[in-house]
This record gives sequence, structure tokens and C-alpha cells, in this order.
Amino acid sequence: MTDAIEFSAPSPLDVDLAALPKISLHDHLDGGLRSATILDLAGQIGHDLPADTADALAEWFAESANAGTLERYLETFDHTIAVMQTAEGLQRVAREFVEDLVEDGIVYAEVRWAPEQHTAGGLTLDQAVEAVRAGLDQGVENAEAAGTPIRVGQLITAMRQNDRSQEIAELAVRHRGAGGSGGSVAVGFDIAGPEIGFSPSRFTEAFTWLAGQHFPATVHAGESDGLESINDALVHGRALRLGHGVRIADDITVEFNAVDENGEQVGEDNALVDLGTTAAWVRDRGIALEICPSSNLQTGAVAAYGGTVSTHPIDMLAQLGFRVTINPDNRLMSGVSLTDELYLIAEVFSYSLEELLDFQLNAAEAAFLPLEDREALAELLVEAWGEVISSGGTGGGPVRLEALDDEDA
Repeated sequence: MTDAIEFSAPSPLDVDLAALPKISLHDHLDGGLRSATILDLAGQIGHDLPADTADALAEWFAESANAGTLERYLETFDHTIAVMQTAEGLQRVAREFVEDLVEDGIVYAEVRWAPEQHTAGGLTLDQAVEAVRAGLDQGVENAEAAGTPIRVGQLITAMRQNDRSQEIAELAVRHRGAGGSGGSVAVGFDIAGPEIGFSPSRFTEAFTWLAGQHFPATVHAGESDGLESINDALVHGRALRLGHGVRIADDITVEFNAVDENGEQVGEDNALVDLGTTAAWVRDRGIALEICPSSNLQTGAVAAYGGTVSTHPIDMLAQLGFRVTINPDNRLMSGVSLTDELYLIAEVFSYSLEELLDFQLNAAEAAFLPLEDREALAELLVEAWGEVISSGGTGGGPVRLEALDDEDA
């Protein structure tokens, strides 16, 4: 008789997660520049920077982004946006953005950016979008030629403080539809910028118009503002996803050493959990949370819960069945990649590979793609991650995307 051999999946900390296919839904173009590129482009236009070497500049961005408030965090973008005012600059930044995603094992990404912030050099809104698309397409074509395919879509974003939402919404819809080899067209709409004082209800008309165009929206909400902002995003913003959304935890009550409805004392290792109406709505309808762990610490989004990774509500939300996705937000400012974020939460919360895969499958389900393409992404993820989980391997080799056909975009 042969004894059964038991296999155990390796720890994520022992696996090359960068080699596994991943999905990034919340990644800002103007927050993902290479510091060396900023130096080069700034020199060409005479823009003064706070440092004169790539390493020193990267360190400055990281230090400034760690100030602890969203407002201070957003100030760092003055320098990145300044070097993204020409078609050439936008195209280069977009191309390199894709190259860095490929290096991190990303197979599908939605890159968000605000065209209205890139017209100071004389570009029209449409010209800015076309320049970014050209750069994204070039990056996608290069990746395809190298045997590491990736697909990228744009989330055209309106800045909350500028009151141009209808104009930007119409811009986004103009640039939707089937496109180049990478599908780097507009796939959705977003609003970003200062959350407090600029609620989604200010832009109800634009969101209603977008709904009439069957064009999806994700809304930054529940980052620097609380539950009211999330409610507003759901009702007036018609949000299908929430950008960050971590403050949904404000609507969740956790009680330890409690007595349940039968009068029984709950064990000390358990707790009674009560979801408010908004939290229940978000969870039960599978409205995805685009959570960015490192950024949430830097901006103070999770300060009320303790302000550390270990007290971040991400684990509670995942355990309660919320559709949690993991994202880098701004790779330059936070100094992280999606792979880094996965390693971080795996270490802090002792997540298994299966649990990290669940986050990726959540992202596949929440992507602004046709159903068939989302299913193809999920199959790709399960196959690649499942092989590592079952074999104890480390991952590796190019990820193939034959199943993702841009004709259905």
C-alpha cells in the first residue's frame, strides 16, 4: 500500500509574485513616472525640481508623500504633471508606464488620469487623450513582441475642484470603443482630487448622462472623507466601484465579549459584527473596493483605525465578504508596485497564495470589460496561480493572453 503524499502550497513570501499574472485597477498615470524620466523631461522644459539625481528625487517623493494627509500627498503631483504637458512627454510617460506594469507581471490594467491637467502646453483635451493612447499602445505592442502580452484601458478622470465633469464625461465617451492592439481606449470614468467639500452630488448631471451612455464609473470615495461621501458616490455617482472606499469600515460595528441573540456569550476569539445599511449594500451587491494599502497609510485614510498596516480594515473587509481588490495607487509616491503590496499584506495578515488569488479574481470580476473577457482573465489567473499553489513552484515564464480578444472591447 502506498501512502498518500500531501502537498502544501508555498508561502507567498517564498514565491516570485512578480512572475504571476495580476490585475491593477487603481493606478494613476501621473503617479507612476520614473524619477529619471522626470529629471529628463524637467530639464527639457526648464522646470525646477527639489532634487537633481534620480535616487534623490525618488526619496523626496516618498518623504513628501508620507506627510499623513491627502492634501499634502497631492502636492507632489505638481512636479509630475508639469512634465506631462506635451504630446511627446505624455506618450513617453504612458509607454514607460506600460513597460513597468509588464515588469511587475500585470496582464490587465486600468490607468486613470485627468486630461484637463495636461493642457497648459497648448494641447486640447482630445489631443492629450490621443497622445496617452499612442504611448500606451506602443508599450502594449512592445510587450506583445517580447512575448509578455498586456491589455490596458484608460479611466478618464475629472478633477472634483474644477467643475468640468460634463465636459470630461463627454471626452471619455468620445474615446471609448474598440481600439488598437492593447485596447488602450477609455473604458470608464472617475472623479479625483480633494474629496472633502467636493461631493459626487456636485456632478450628478454628468454621472446621469454617463449612465445613459452605458459608460461605467468608479468614484474616489471613502478615502479622506467618510460614509457620507461613499453614500453620495453610490447614489449620485452611480459608482460600480469605489476608489479606496476604506471608510466603509465606519459603517461596521465589531463587538467582542458580546452576547448573541440567543443570550449566549460569544467566545473571546470571536466577535459579533453588524453591518450598517451602506456597508451591507456595498458588500451584498459586490461593489468592488479599490484598496491601496500603502497609499492609505500615507494619506491618513486609515488613521482612525490605528494608522498601521496591521490595523488597516482590509482584512476585516475581506473576511466579511466585501469584494476587495489590491492596488498600488501611485507607484512613484508610495515607492511600491502591486507585487510589493501583495507581499506586504501577505506578511502582515499571513495570507496564503489562495487568498491573494481571491483578491486578483475580485479584480477580474470588477474590471470594466465585457463578461467574456473577465472570464478569460479569471481562467488565466486560476491556471497560473493554481499551478504554483499545487506544485510549490515559484512561477515564471511569460504569461499568455490569447483568450483576451480586443474585438469584444
